[in-house]
Amino acid sequence: MDAFEMVSSLVPGTTVRELSGHRNRIFRLLEESGRSTIVKVYATPARERRERHALEALANVPGIPTILERGSTAGMPWIRMNDGGGWNLATLPHNLEAAKKAGALLRGVHEALAPITNLEGGLDADYVRSHYASTIERLGRYRRRAGIPPEVLEAARHAPAPESSEPRPAHTRPEPRNFVVAEDGTVTLIDWEWATLAPPEWDLSLATWRFDRELGEDAAAALWAGYGASFPQHRLRPWIAYHAAMMLLDAAEQRDGRLGDLAYLVDDLAAAVS
Repeated sequence: MDAFEMVSSLVPGTTVRELSGHRNRIFRLLEESGRSTIVKVYATPARERRERHALEALANVPGIPTILERGSTAGMPWIRMNDGGGWNLATLPHNLEAAKKAGALLRGVHEALAPITNLEGGLDADYVRSHYASTIERLGRYRRRAGIPPEVLEAARHAPAPESSEPRPAHTRPEPRNFVVAEDGTVTLIDWEWATLAPPEWDLSLATWRFDRELGEDAAAALWAGYGASFPQHRLRPWIAYHAAMMLLDAAEQRDGRLGDLAYLVDDLAAAVS
């Protein structure tokens, strides 16, 4: 039995459509009544446990997927949850109201103070300072492959580390594609496998940066307005440098050959540390 057959057996008589097959496999179940749900089949039990822990801890926060049932069939752990919608902010036609709702959703997560992980401290300020420095240092090994000018790497080495508030529940990957939108305009934040405790600046900086780059400056402004941030926006620049450096390093360590398709990350790193 493969994942498709297993999911088809969960609710007999439904139409099953595979939405994603990268690492985990994600399916939409369409019942005759018109009801639509999502089943996520995990590559490992650990992935299922991490996401389930986060979803259960944040169950009372608006915009978080609701677990309907879960199990393990033929050695495949799975969770069935509500369907947040057929669009996401990366594919939805320009919608500033949805971007604003995404910001409010993210603020709700950060204010939840939920036991989202077993970690006691999470990714605190000491971790961020140390990891920023080690990320830039490791990135130096791939400077030529990644096309990073030496002066940009040197500026990154001497740039201040990101400032961090106290760790809060954090998604850690709140990019436009992870905000799904229903026909009634409801916004849901999906993909909680990598949730942990982290400074709220982690999420907000990554979301602001990716919204600006993928959706436009006005969408990033709408996100910021919906979040209602209480700290100065200029504090996000070192965080953007951190995110860009991490993405460059991850690509360099996992890919062979040229990395020309990631030139935009070099540009954003340079802008953030200039």
